[in-house]
Amino acid sequence: MTIPVSEPTLSHLDESGQIRMVDVGDKAATTRTAIARARVTLNAAAYGLVTGHAKGKGEVLNTARVAGILAAKRCAELIPLCHSLPLSFVGVDFSLDDAGCAIDISSTCRSDYKTGVEMEAMTACSVAALTIYDMCKAADKGIRIDAVRLVYKSGGKSGEWRND
Repeated sequence: MTIPVSEPTLSHLDESGQIRMVDVGDKAATTRTAIARARVTLNAAAYGLVTGHAKGKGEVLNTARVAGILAAKRCAELIPLCHSLPLSFVGVDFSLDDAGCAIDISSTCRSDYKTGVEMEAMTACSVAALTIYDMCKAADKGIRIDAVRLVYKSGGKSGEWRND
């Protein structure tokens, strides 16, 4: 017996191809979690300034953390078809890769609502990365922001998903 596989669709387009906001009115509120990651790679001099807590524009990682949290809270103002949703938690954390002169960013967002928090988590990572760039661009014009991606989500009808 062959099980029919449905074709993927774009949820923000209606049957005629016009944009629309997804109607979540009939969905059940569940606890939803999303974790995203990003990577910022700097030259050795700029990396040393960030990790050495040198004076200058301020403490880079704490500034980036606050920027990421604020961005997650304002995601619906930045992404046109995102729903405004009540976030119960936003966390932004960093790990340092001394050998690669890179900063790995991880953000976690949670909400008890009718739609997921993937966009909020990815927005938090993106804005935290851009904040690091902004604060370090005087020391390195070639900073790279890479690999912004969703790595985990849970909740809702699709349940748990991992990007291993």
